[in-house]
Amino acid sequence: MRPHRTLTARGGLMLFFGVVALVCGFVIGQRELVGVGLFLALVPPVSALTVLGAAGRVVHSRALRPQRVPAGTDTRVLVRIGNSSPSWPVSWVRIEDTLPVRLGYEPRYTVGHLPPRAVRDVTYLVRPAVRGRYPVGPLRVSVLDPLGCVRVTRVVGAPTPLLVTPPVVALAPLSASDGSLGENTPRRSVTGVGEQDPIPREYRHGDELRRVHWRSTAKHGELMVRRDEQHWREHSTLLLDTRYGAHSGEGPWSSLETAVSVAASVAVNLLDTGHELRLHTERGRLHTENTSGVLDVLATAESSETVGLQGGVSALEGARGVSARLVVAVLGALSAEDALALSRANGSGLHVAVLCTRAAWASDEDIRRTSELLAANGWRVVPVSDPTELPPLWHRAISPTGGGRPAPAGARAPWEGSR
Repeated sequence: MRPHRTLTARGGLMLFFGVVALVCGFVIGQRELVGVGLFLALVPPVSALTVLGAAGRVVHSRALRPQRVPAGTDTRVLVRIGNSSPSWPVSWVRIEDTLPVRLGYEPRYTVGHLPPRAVRDVTYLVRPAVRGRYPVGPLRVSVLDPLGCVRVTRVVGAPTPLLVTPPVVALAPLSASDGSLGENTPRRSVTGVGEQDPIPREYRHGDELRRVHWRSTAKHGELMVRRDEQHWREHSTLLLDTRYGAHSGEGPWSSLETAVSVAASVAVNLLDTGHELRLHTERGRLHTENTSGVLDVLATAESSETVGLQGGVSALEGARGVSARLVVAVLGALSAEDALALSRANGSGLHVAVLCTRAAWASDEDIRRTSELLAANGWRVVPVSDPTELPPLWHRAISPTGGGRPAPAGARAPWEGSR
């Protein structure tokens, strides 16, 4: 960007009084007053000559440590300012880093005089409250002449991206005793259909001789060994409701942010226990392979204008084909039609529905009816108003006793008073 030159308040006043003194001196015939006026009027233009090219000599670099953080934690921004000239100083430097509104006020620092080849470091903290991808920068550099009459402003560099992932809470790990198999999955050998012995493979250098399959060796005329035992990986499906009309609130206190944080916590828990995860929204599947990929995708997930949850329900119904042992739906406000369609998608395996109670529900009675409908069709219902409430409720929902059902008649529901 080309430098932008402006007069400061001091430079404007000097030019104004210089012109006034010149006019008055000519009118009354006072040479001394004319000289003073000429001097004052010439100071700003001469000062502008002293800062020619000064803004171009200012170079910078920016580093974020770390560049990927969970929401609600600090990241340190290090800005390094230097004078690239080996002989010419820069009289007075002031910097201002550009930040999005959600990252707070734009920091401003006075660096001061920069001698030739001098370097100055400026550090500040940023604490993003909401997930997303934010640009930090570019940097606005202001250079003033020694008398402070002319300011030259220039925007330098490109923004540095900051990725803010949703906050994650630790959940109880899944195991065979919980009703869904994770790391405690029993080991099984890969066997062929109609055969009593494992399917063999060719001998490879380093294989143990005790694994030689002599019957196949005699049949094929070359050394064959039994295959390694393998773990059967469990398949899990996670549905995240991101519909704009199903959620309410703004910023970190919105029900959408609660839903995303809950989904991230469940996804990390499943991946860490060896599950193969299928992550869906009402718009389709989100392709992820590991924990970092899930958090990165959810960090930039936006709300959709989709009205119904039919796309997400279809994804859950399709999960039956992959023998999903655990199905989790993190939901906003549901209409009667969506709740009925979801209740029918129970299938096999453990089904858990997490209801965000601060979503756009019409009343607490709607939450109760939806919870009772899902529970009556085999879902374990978990009402959550804040992600920090999830760990004990999750542990109860995945326990063999089948917790997470609605409160009995006359009892105070968990969501009452939390919206």
